[in-house]
Amino acid sequence: MRSADDIGPLLRAGADKVSINTAAVRDPDILTAAAERFGSQCVVASIDAAREGEGWRCYTHGGTRPTDLDAVAWARACRERGAGEILLTSIDHDGTRAGYAVDLTRAVADAVPIPVIASGGAGAPEHLRDVFVDGGAAAALVAGILHEGLTTVRALKEALSRWGIPVRPAPSRGEAA
Repeated sequence: MRSADDIGPLLRAGADKVSINTAAVRDPDILTAAAERFGSQCVVASIDAAREGEGWRCYTHGGTRPTDLDAVAWARACRERGAGEILLTSIDHDGTRAGYAVDLTRAVADAVPIPVIASGGAGAPEHLRDVFVDGGAAAALVAGILHEGLTTVRALKEALSRWGIPVRPAPSRGEAA
């Protein structure tokens, strides 16, 4: 993706939202242009971050290239430029199954008035509870534990519901999710 022009075809093809990482770091105006043309609700700023000292550094190119950007400050800038959500991936936690970077998620959630989606580290239902309750996440990615058959959407939703975390009900058995 190089410009807001590249987003239109994706939305016309049925996408509800488009996440932008490297292109936004390269040219932050893409966030503003996309938000003006398609609405902030369609623009998700994707931030890959790793711990560095007392803060978190942003990375691009699938988490392989460090930038000079602080993740919390960059999240604020993305919101100011029109992003309607932040997809926040902890490079340090991704794939570990040890839980999300709750401190990073909380820092970003406190810094921006838009939903933050936590990514990287899910291994158990408790990890979701922690990132929602302690991290302030509005949503969380759980792809790996589902793809590997470690749990199901139903089991995660039932656990979250037992803990009093609002979730849409799991579909009845045999019903599509």
